[in-house]
Amino acid sequence: MSEKFLGSEIKKLGFGMMRLPMLEDNTIDVEQTKKMVDLYMEKGFTYFDTAYPYLDGHSEEAVKASLTSRYPRDSYQLATKLPVWLVNAKEDVAKIFNTQLERTGAGYFDFYLLHAIDRNKALKYDEYDTWEFIKEQKEKGLIKHYGFSFHDTADCLDEILQKHPDAEFVQLQINYCDWDDSIIQAKKCYDVARKHNKPVIIMEPVKGGTLAALTPELDEIFKKARPDHSVASWALRFAASLEGVITVLSGMSNMEQMEDNLSFMAEFEKITDEDQKVIDDVTDKLKNMPLIPCTNCQYCMEVCPQQIPIPEIFKAMNKNATFKNLEDAKNEYGFVTGGCSKASDCLQCGACEAQCPQHIEIITELQNAAQMFE
Repeated sequence: MSEKFLGSEIKKLGFGMMRLPMLEDNTIDVEQTKKMVDLYMEKGFTYFDTAYPYLDGHSEEAVKASLTSRYPRDSYQLATKLPVWLVNAKEDVAKIFNTQLERTGAGYFDFYLLHAIDRNKALKYDEYDTWEFIKEQKEKGLIKHYGFSFHDTADCLDEILQKHPDAEFVQLQINYCDWDDSIIQAKKCYDVARKHNKPVIIMEPVKGGTLAALTPELDEIFKKARPDHSVASWALRFAASLEGVITVLSGMSNMEQMEDNLSFMAEFEKITDEDQKVIDDVTDKLKNMPLIPCTNCQYCMEVCPQQIPIPEIFKAMNKNATFKNLEDAKNEYGFVTGGCSKASDCLQCGACEAQCPQHIEIITELQNAAQMFE
């Protein structure tokens, strides 16, 4: 599976299906998703990314409704993931995999990932023989290529790739904000993947939407440099310009986001040296803002016994940190916690922190939120 082969087959924009359009009853807007899939395919893009736990399993179902039941199987690539935190016995691995085949109606998966590996989850994947399982599925033709998504240090990534050199690709969180971050270690992880000659799929290029709309001051820096390009375009083009990248996933939630991404990715141009100077300027200014690095992945919500709306609370806190409008942030906090648990309802059980890919000290931040807003 050479980069040349992958590069000739897959365009640089992947459709991430973790943040699909939703209806008022909190179900997926399948009809809008179909329209987004149609436009995406019409423009020659073919890579779709989902996972077993996305949207409580309904993302994989939406894949069937919007894609696999409507398009020839050889006209697209589908990726999905196995979440080890939902595995309690070896037989669960096969159960989950078979459920994924049924949910998606795909017949087989072009790319299959062990989901969100870090140092602790790597041990679990080994304990349940998941590597051997996915190799067996590849031999059966049910998986074309296998790899893993990753959230830990570069040293940990190096150890995993040494232990499992057969992994065909790695999915990394990479964006210009996290490039030199000491926790995410985006550049260091990318360098490790390149050292091991592993193609890279990029996730969170817009950092959960954070880099799609910054402060007016920072937005203006981008707009002045390229008036016809959206703020989000800078983040996607930065990621897609890296060597050895298969595709860059964008979790598009509405047709407007799809249309914007296609407008500059259909005829993709790498960032220039001048573009990089603009990105560096914005990055330097972002470093001075004390923002919580939440990407709204919702993994914390899957395990929180109190069902505290953690990502939405962090969004309100970041809004206050960015715009210095405490009253507005309090109103948003009141809205997102209305009728459900507040930050002060946290039991401090730590389940959320064990799941957080960004390694956020969630308990402490919820305590801060309670002091700030309640």
